[in-house]
Amino acid sequence: MGFKCGIIGLPNVGKSTLFNILTKGNSTVANFPFCTIKPNIGIVPVFDQRLNNLAQIISPKKIIHAFIEFIDIAGLVEGASQGEGLGNQFLNNIREAHAIAHVVRCFKDDNITHIYNQVQPAKDVDIINTELILSDFDTCEKTLVYLEKKTIVKNNEIEKKINVLKKCMNHLKKCLTLKVLNLNEEEKKIINDLRLLTLKPIMYIANINEEKESDYFLKELQQLANKEDAIVIPISANLELDLANMNDKEQQSFMKAFNIKSLALNNIVQTAYKLLNLITFFTAGVKEIRSWEILNGSTSLQAAHKIHSDFSKGFIRAQIIEYVDFVKYKNEVKIKELGKFRTEGKSYRIKDGDIVHFLFNI
Repeated sequence: MGFKCGIIGLPNVGKSTLFNILTKGNSTVANFPFCTIKPNIGIVPVFDQRLNNLAQIISPKKIIHAFIEFIDIAGLVEGASQGEGLGNQFLNNIREAHAIAHVVRCFKDDNITHIYNQVQPAKDVDIINTELILSDFDTCEKTLVYLEKKTIVKNNEIEKKINVLKKCMNHLKKCLTLKVLNLNEEEKKIINDLRLLTLKPIMYIANINEEKESDYFLKELQQLANKEDAIVIPISANLELDLANMNDKEQQSFMKAFNIKSLALNNIVQTAYKLLNLITFFTAGVKEIRSWEILNGSTSLQAAHKIHSDFSKGFIRAQIIEYVDFVKYKNEVKIKELGKFRTEGKSYRIKDGDIVHFLFNI
């Protein structure tokens, strides 16, 4: 299973540029709407200093990072939920994502067309959110009609789903996203199969420039995000793209000259990781050390399956060393002597930073 983060926003806000920054790829970038018709998909590594620290101890032949898939989805417009601008197709692309990075234009530039001729971050976000809300309402309504027609005598599970759908529809009617509706975990699980858009975790990417207006626009977006308890990440997309295309030496020199502390793209990847509720475990050996992304709360059996289905089919046990112990003692024999080498079964919950060796038999 790949964990996917969809990049959305109005046309011409910098989505494809952001995608190119993340992937150092060659996604189409142009000054007109819908230049990205089919979504571009990029595999983006999640850099983790712990992996480098382990490599210094083990000296493996190969180092492999965990990754997230980023999907560059074409720009949505007003009326997308009714099919405007190939809207239904693009909304379905968002439905495939597990989390959303919403790019918002927070700069003025007469050379880059704004589809509604005026830069207004709050209004731009409202247009996108409205289309997502309308799409979710339509999904809930169709599902409700189907459930009510399907069964004359409704069982308890169907009644529960109908009640949750009605709760969602009453909320969506107020033009509010489902993220701010107080749904409990059971209710979310009941409607999980619908992949509702406004329930997906979201971060806002503020595309800024050096002009003063950007500060004002950024503050406007931050105020809006605070109401949703969402994160805002400022990024100068064109500058970051230039940096991404430099070699390491050029990049370090440029960042030092202009007092740039860190790349915003690293912040975006790390935030996406948190939005997806992911943790990292490691497999380590002389041939290869690797970090693996997995949902927080996953068992050792699920972690084994993440690596290979044979690992889970023939699972015997998992041998666990905590990362802090490994880097402290740097010796597996000593770690065993100190009693910090554990053997766990199928139901063990993997913790962030666990170094795992799976024993299996097929």
